[in-house]
Amino acid sequence: MKKGIIVVSFGTSYEEARKLCIESIETRIREKYKDFLVLRAFTSQMVINKLKKRDNYRVYNPREALEKMKEAGIKEIYIQPLLILPGYEYEKILKQTEEFLKDNEDYSIKIGKPLLYDEDYAKIVEALCFPAIKANEAIVLMGHGTDHKADISYGRLERVFRENGYENIYVATVEGRVTLENIVPVLKDKKIERVILRPFMLVAGYHVINDMASEEEGSWKSILEREGFNVEAILKGLGELEGIQNIYLEQLEKIID
Repeated sequence: MKKGIIVVSFGTSYEEARKLCIESIETRIREKYKDFLVLRAFTSQMVINKLKKRDNYRVYNPREALEKMKEAGIKEIYIQPLLILPGYEYEKILKQTEEFLKDNEDYSIKIGKPLLYDEDYAKIVEALCFPAIKANEAIVLMGHGTDHKADISYGRLERVFRENGYENIYVATVEGRVTLENIVPVLKDKKIERVILRPFMLVAGYHVINDMASEEEGSWKSILEREGFNVEAILKGLGELEGIQNIYLEQLEKIID
């Protein structure tokens, strides 16, 4: 009997970001698992609705994707989240899967892990492949952040950067516990002159384009420039990086094997 894979991300309404950061991973999954039906799902109903209304472009939520698998007669299903944290969006996947299984007890469904789960964070640091920087330079990563307890994962990642010799890489968030406001005094204390901003998000979408790199007054780039730093913003989502793609594929391989 044919098997199925559902690739789930939060989603994005930016077409280019979707192709670079989501479709790129889906393509690799399809190439590796040629005999599987591979479907896309987004956890953000807001993004799903926007794409439908604006572009007449249909994307399933996780429950709908499971129903599509059912229509195709597929009972062995693997779900791989392209998420960063085991937070609210991951819990949505778990909940919708649990609800589906209540009505379909004879189905076998396995769910992979997000990027910052209880895995080897050093592998993530290695996969990022950041170039060497000078003593007066720093890389600041923009994470989304959350009020979920999983927000502590960002701090753990920064500690692993330190353990691996990256003294001037910092992780801040848009909506989490540690924000740019917490990082600026540290940069000044260390006499940092040049800051490289990079997203620690799957896609370089709204937050990256507007909150990180725009010329608007409240963007991270503008804030840092007003504080006297020379700033470069790199608009490249994690989903574009081969090393990060490899980690997601390894997570999928674990649940299939």
